[in-house]
Amino acid sequence: MMHFLFWILIFLATYSFMEFMAWFTHKYIMHGFLWSLHKDHHKKDHDSWFERNDTFFVFYAVVSIGFFLLWKYTSFWAGLPIGLGIFAYGLSYFIVHDIFIHQRFKIFRNANNWYAKGVRRAHKMHHKHLGKKEGECFGMLFVPFKYFKK
Repeated sequence: MMHFLFWILIFLATYSFMEFMAWFTHKYIMHGFLWSLHKDHHKKDHDSWFERNDTFFVFYAVVSIGFFLLWKYTSFWAGLPIGLGIFAYGLSYFIVHDIFIHQRFKIFRNANNWYAKGVRRAHKMHHKHLGKKEGECFGMLFVPFKYFKK
Protein backbone atom coordinates (compact mmCIF):
# COMPACT_ATOMS: atom_id res chain seq x y z
CA MET A 1 0.00 0.00 0.00
CA MET A 2 2.79 2.42 0.91
CA HIS A 3 4.49 1.71 -2.41
CA PHE A 4 1.27 2.67 -4.25
CA LEU A 5 1.02 5.94 -2.29
CA PHE A 6 4.61 6.82 -3.23
CA TRP A 7 3.75 5.96 -6.83
CA ILE A 8 0.75 8.34 -6.79
CA LEU A 9 2.75 11.11 -5.08
CA ILE A 10 5.59 10.80 -7.60
CA PHE A 11 3.10 10.87 -10.50
CA LEU A 12 1.39 14.01 -9.13
CA ALA A 13 4.71 15.71 -8.32
CA THR A 14 6.00 14.96 -11.82
CA TYR A 15 2.81 16.23 -13.45
CA SER A 16 3.01 19.46 -11.41
CA PHE A 17 6.74 19.88 -12.06
CA MET A 18 6.07 19.63 -15.79
CA GLU A 19 4.07 22.88 -15.63
CA PHE A 20 7.22 24.56 -14.29
CA MET A 21 9.27 22.85 -17.03
CA ALA A 22 6.79 24.03 -19.69
CA TRP A 23 7.02 27.60 -18.36
CA PHE A 24 10.83 27.50 -18.11
CA THR A 25 11.28 25.88 -21.54
CA HIS A 26 8.83 28.30 -23.14
CA LYS A 27 10.31 31.44 -21.60
CA TYR A 28 14.04 30.69 -21.71
CA ILE A 29 14.49 28.15 -24.50
CA MET A 30 11.64 28.65 -26.97
CA HIS A 31 11.84 32.44 -26.59
CA GLY A 32 15.61 32.12 -26.26
CA PHE A 33 18.20 30.19 -28.24
CA LEU A 34 15.64 27.93 -29.96
CA TRP A 35 13.38 30.78 -31.13
CA SER A 36 13.99 29.56 -34.70
CA LEU A 37 11.86 26.49 -33.87
CA HIS A 38 9.18 28.41 -31.99
CA LYS A 39 8.64 31.57 -34.03
CA ASP A 40 6.35 29.88 -36.55
CA HIS A 41 3.95 29.32 -33.67
CA HIS A 42 3.63 33.09 -33.15
CA LYS A 43 3.71 34.10 -36.79
CA LYS A 44 2.63 31.40 -39.19
CA ASP A 45 5.01 31.51 -42.15
CA HIS A 46 4.10 28.18 -43.72
CA ASP A 47 1.15 26.25 -45.14
CA SER A 48 1.68 23.01 -43.22
CA TRP A 49 -0.53 21.77 -40.40
CA PHE A 50 2.70 20.94 -38.57
CA GLU A 51 4.91 23.64 -37.08
CA ARG A 52 8.62 23.60 -36.33
CA ASN A 53 7.42 24.29 -32.80
CA ASP A 54 6.05 20.72 -32.65
CA THR A 55 9.61 19.40 -32.26
CA PHE A 56 9.49 20.37 -28.57
CA PHE A 57 6.85 17.67 -28.12
CA VAL A 58 9.34 15.12 -29.43
CA PHE A 59 11.92 16.09 -26.79
CA TYR A 60 9.52 15.51 -23.88
CA ALA A 61 8.21 12.31 -25.47
CA VAL A 62 11.77 10.95 -25.58
CA VAL A 63 12.30 11.90 -21.92
CA SER A 64 9.06 10.14 -20.95
CA ILE A 65 9.98 7.02 -22.94
CA GLY A 66 13.41 7.07 -21.28
CA PHE A 67 11.78 6.82 -17.85
CA PHE A 68 9.53 3.98 -19.04
CA LEU A 69 12.65 2.14 -20.25
CA LEU A 70 14.45 2.76 -16.96
CA TRP A 71 11.49 1.24 -15.14
CA LYS A 72 11.28 -1.76 -17.46
CA TYR A 73 14.97 -2.63 -17.74
CA THR A 74 16.36 -1.57 -14.37
CA SER A 75 15.20 -1.65 -10.77
CA PHE A 76 14.18 2.02 -10.92
CA TRP A 77 10.52 1.55 -10.00
CA ALA A 78 9.87 5.33 -9.92
CA GLY A 79 10.52 5.43 -13.67
CA LEU A 80 6.94 4.34 -14.31
CA PRO A 81 5.15 7.10 -12.36
CA ILE A 82 7.63 9.70 -13.64
CA GLY A 83 7.16 8.56 -17.24
CA LEU A 84 3.39 8.52 -16.82
CA GLY A 85 3.43 11.97 -15.18
CA ILE A 86 5.34 13.44 -18.12
CA PHE A 87 3.04 11.66 -20.57
CA ALA A 88 -0.12 12.83 -18.75
CA TYR A 89 1.10 16.42 -18.71
CA GLY A 90 1.97 16.22 -22.40
CA LEU A 91 -1.51 14.91 -23.17
CA SER A 92 -3.09 17.68 -21.07
CA TYR A 93 -0.94 20.27 -22.79
CA PHE A 94 -1.92 18.93 -26.21
CA ILE A 95 -5.62 18.99 -25.34
CA VAL A 96 -5.56 22.49 -23.82
CA HIS A 97 -3.03 24.19 -26.10
CA ASP A 98 -3.32 22.54 -29.49
CA ILE A 99 -6.95 21.42 -29.48
CA PHE A 100 -8.80 23.84 -27.21
CA ILE A 101 -6.84 27.08 -27.70
CA HIS A 102 -5.43 26.80 -31.22
CA GLN A 103 -8.22 24.57 -32.60
CA ARG A 104 -5.90 22.26 -34.53
CA PHE A 105 -8.83 19.87 -34.25
CA LYS A 106 -12.24 21.48 -34.23
CA ILE A 107 -13.50 20.27 -30.86
CA PHE A 108 -14.00 21.97 -27.47
CA ARG A 109 -14.97 25.15 -29.32
CA ASN A 110 -17.82 25.98 -26.96
CA ALA A 111 -16.00 25.46 -23.65
CA ASN A 112 -16.79 28.64 -21.74
CA ASN A 113 -16.36 27.85 -18.04
CA TRP A 114 -14.22 30.15 -15.87
CA TYR A 115 -11.07 28.03 -16.28
CA ALA A 116 -11.37 27.79 -20.06
CA LYS A 117 -11.93 31.54 -20.36
CA GLY A 118 -8.96 32.34 -18.12
CA VAL A 119 -6.54 30.03 -19.92
CA ARG A 120 -7.72 31.28 -23.31
CA ARG A 121 -7.35 34.92 -22.18
CA ALA A 122 -3.82 34.31 -20.85
CA HIS A 123 -2.72 32.58 -24.02
CA LYS A 124 -4.19 35.33 -26.15
CA MET A 125 -2.10 37.86 -24.19
CA HIS A 126 0.99 35.76 -24.83
CA HIS A 127 0.34 35.58 -28.56
CA LYS A 128 -0.28 39.30 -28.99
CA HIS A 129 3.52 39.56 -28.97
CA LEU A 130 5.03 38.34 -32.24
CA GLY A 131 8.68 38.78 -31.33
CA LYS A 132 11.19 36.79 -29.34
CA LYS A 133 11.78 39.27 -26.53
CA GLU A 134 8.34 40.56 -25.66
CA GLY A 135 5.86 38.36 -23.95
CA GLU A 136 3.97 37.43 -20.87
CA CYS A 137 2.25 34.39 -19.42
CA PHE A 138 4.53 31.54 -20.50
CA GLY A 139 2.70 28.85 -18.50
CA MET A 140 -0.10 26.71 -19.82
CA LEU A 141 -2.35 24.98 -17.28
CA PHE A 142 -1.72 27.26 -14.28
CA VAL A 143 -1.91 30.89 -15.32
CA PRO A 144 -1.99 34.04 -13.14
CA PHE A 145 -5.33 34.72 -11.44
CA LYS A 146 -5.69 38.10 -13.17
CA TYR A 147 -6.74 36.24 -16.33
CA PHE A 148 -9.68 34.65 -14.54
CA LYS A 149 -11.20 38.00 -13.53
CA LYS A 150 -13.93 39.43 -15.73
